[in-house]
Parts: sequence; C-alpha cells; structure tokens
Amino acid sequence: MNAITLNLEPLINLTSEQFYQLCQVNPDAKLERTALGELIVMPPTGGETGSRNRRLTQRLGTWTDEDGTGEAFDSSTMFQLPNGALRSPDAAWVYLERWEALAPEQRRTFSPICPDFVVELRSESDTLKSLQDKMQEYMENGTRLGWLIDPKGKQVEIYRLITQCPSLEAARLRQLPFFHK
Repeated sequence: MNAITLNLEPLINLTSEQFYQLCQVNPDAKLERTALGELIVMPPTGGETGSRNRRLTQRLGTWTDEDGTGEAFDSSTMFQLPNGALRSPDAAWVYLERWEALAPEQRRTFSPICPDFVVELRSESDTLKSLQDKMQEYMENGTRLGWLIDPKGKQVEIYRLITQCPSLEAARLRQLPFFHK
C-alpha cells in the first residue's frame, strides 16, 4: 500500500488550523500537507518498520535526556515548516532554546518550527524518491542535519546544511551534539 496524495485545491484551500482540526477528528489517520496544500494520506507501517522506528526514537530520546541541549520528537509529531508544509518526520530534534522560544500554544499544536535534525526511515510503502524530496524540503526550510535510512537498500543518506562559507558551516555543524557522540 502506497501513500495517496489528494489535491483539494479545486474544492477547498485547507488552512493550517483546518488541517489541525482534520487530524484531531481523524486520530487514526496519518496525514501530512504539502506546501502546495495537497493532502498526503500515508498507510500504517508494518511490524519491522514499527520496531525499527521504536528503537530509533528510543535511542534519540535517551541521548536527548543525557545531553540536555534539545528536545526529541517521535513520528507522531507534526511540524509546520516555513514554506507552509505540515510534515511529520520519523524522528526529530530541536535545539532547546528554539523550542522554548515558541509560545505554549505553539508547542501544543503543530509547532511552527523546522527541526534542526530529522530522520526518515524508509518503510515498504515509501518510494526512495519521495523521501529524498521530503529530505530536500526539510533542508530548504532550515534543517541542519538529516538522515534518510533505507533498510531495503541497506544505505543511509546524510543531508547537511551547506552555506556560502563551507568552513563556517562546518564549524557550526561540529557544534551539533550529534557530531560529538
């Protein structure tokens, strides 16, 4: 079963608030919204992917608790990216000062922030191209580091923020806790 993309634009321009309400009244549906307003309906994962995702989230959570410089999130967390897309990575991490700068209401709903670190874990229903496009979208919206884990292809793609000054960006990336542990 593959993800389904629905173009609602001819009928309705689904606002972020309407999308939030749609997700609240359909808690069993895994939904995302693209920057173009398309609704993505994703199938549930199978047991192997669910187990991998649980281990990934557990390890990120344990590291986050020990490190104390950020907040970690699981695959059910939705983020509103600067381009207007509403995305839910399989695992995410945000620097603590950025997270705490959000108003309490923003932290309770779909937070208007792009994670500093994201992980997408390819499941049987995912195409590699769609996940690569999603990773590129995260990077274009401010993610500093991303991992695309493909158990099927037995490879990991690493996405890093690149700027006009590579040496300055390398110094910034080395400050990310993931480079030290």
